[in-house]
Amino acid sequence: MNSTTTSERTVWPVGVAFLIACFLFAVIVTAVKFSTTVPAIDADRAVMRVKALGEIRAAENQALNHPGWINQDRGLVRLPISVAMQIAEREWQNPAAARSNLTARVEKATAPAPQAPAKPSAFE
Repeated sequence: MNSTTTSERTVWPVGVAFLIACFLFAVIVTAVKFSTTVPAIDADRAVMRVKALGEIRAAENQALNHPGWINQDRGLVRLPISVAMQIAEREWQNPAAARSNLTARVEKATAPAPQAPAKPSAFE
């Protein structure tokens, strides 16, 4: 009789298949690595990135420190944090009135936009 069992005979082909798959994966990774080139960050690209970063920071500064309209049709305004805190402190001197005011403002801000008038059918 054969001394090897069925489970021992099926293990080594799986191991060989695994090693072949790992080798193929390594070959594919190496091929992709050498076939694609990443452009170096030269002086022109660095200047563009610094300019873009400056524009982003200027926009953030404008949004954080200056009031502006978020949605003028609904009356939504962006305020600096210090001004918003002063207004909240002043309004919450009377909590009942502040809650009703807050509820009314939330309903106004989240109200759905009015429906556009229906276009007449081309067959009418």
